[in-house]
Amino acid sequence: MAKRNITPPVYLLACLLLAVGLAYALPSLRILPLAVRYMGLLLIAVGIWLNLWADHLFRHKKTTVKPFEEPVALVEKGPYLFSRNPMYLGMIVLLAGAAVTVGTPLALISPLLFFIVARFHFIPTEEKALEETFGEKFLDYSSRVRRWL
Repeated sequence: MAKRNITPPVYLLACLLLAVGLAYALPSLRILPLAVRYMGLLLIAVGIWLNLWADHLFRHKKTTVKPFEEPVALVEKGPYLFSRNPMYLGMIVLLAGAAVTVGTPLALISPLLFFIVARFHFIPTEEKALEETFGEKFLDYSSRVRRWL
């Protein structure tokens, strides 16, 4: 039987449910004013937009977005000019927006947890695969573009 790996969107959903669950389990901690909470919607939109943009570039290059599959192309355009991980960055921005929208600072645990999983579980695996596949081309790219921003 093939090994099944949990993909980043599953972690995203779990962290999103955590943020919402914390807000509803502890409603007395909702301290952010409604006007500020609405600004969280903008962060959610930016996070979604960043993911869709990056995903579109992967589809255009006909390479995988799944971290455990072998890449066939190195994407260096669009958001990949300023971040090696714009999809993870977008997911973190989305989760931060959700935390602001639900109104409890405790929900900020959610994007922090996702950051830790992405940084220490997914990114090392992906960067190793990219280096093995693209060698100097990836090393040059990673020396020019920061991991996050």
